[in-house]
Amino acid sequence: MAGEIPDLHAEVRTGTGKGAARQARREGLVPGIIYGGGEEPVAINIPFNKLMQYLKAGRFLSTLFNMKVEGQEDVRVICRGVQRDVVKDLPTHVDFMRLRRTSKVNLFIPVEFTDEAKSPGLKRGGVLTVVRPEIELVVTAGDIPEKVEISLEGLDINDHVSISMVKLPEGAKPTIDRDFNIASISAPSGLSASGGDEETEEAEEDAEA
Repeated sequence: MAGEIPDLHAEVRTGTGKGAARQARREGLVPGIIYGGGEEPVAINIPFNKLMQYLKAGRFLSTLFNMKVEGQEDVRVICRGVQRDVVKDLPTHVDFMRLRRTSKVNLFIPVEFTDEAKSPGLKRGGVLTVVRPEIELVVTAGDIPEKVEISLEGLDINDHVSISMVKLPEGAKPTIDRDFNIASISAPSGLSASGGDEETEEAEEDAEA
């Protein structure tokens, strides 16, 4: 199960239409709607500053939220659209979709590397280069993994970790069909995969010859 799912607070929007939406914006709120999940749509208002905070953090459209609306049960939602002002590029309306526990959703799951001490490459001074600190996966809303653990045991310099080498959480699969690289162990300056010193000695012998 995932760790902490961020809360997003909203209030029920009284009235509908452009007039109510304009009034909400004048009060520092962004109008929106929650739909799906076999229930009736609910018109809401979200504090502008809080919404901007999440938008600036990035990946708003692939973040699962715990929507808290006063007088209603909490519900898991994911954003399915943000309308913006064409001039100011500020949000003017937000659409959220309710998720059942069995719903499939695309989310970025953080990667955590383990067994560094069991990596010959890192022991020799190699450097772990992380290409993807997060992996976008298709997961079930009711069973979202907190992270994907990847063991570095046995990996030497110039070895890499691709998605096909990773044991993903049950029920999860990558959104990208091809086999992509996640991380690799590269040699530090002055050290090669074959040992560095041997190559230096050979080069000196060639120069003497």
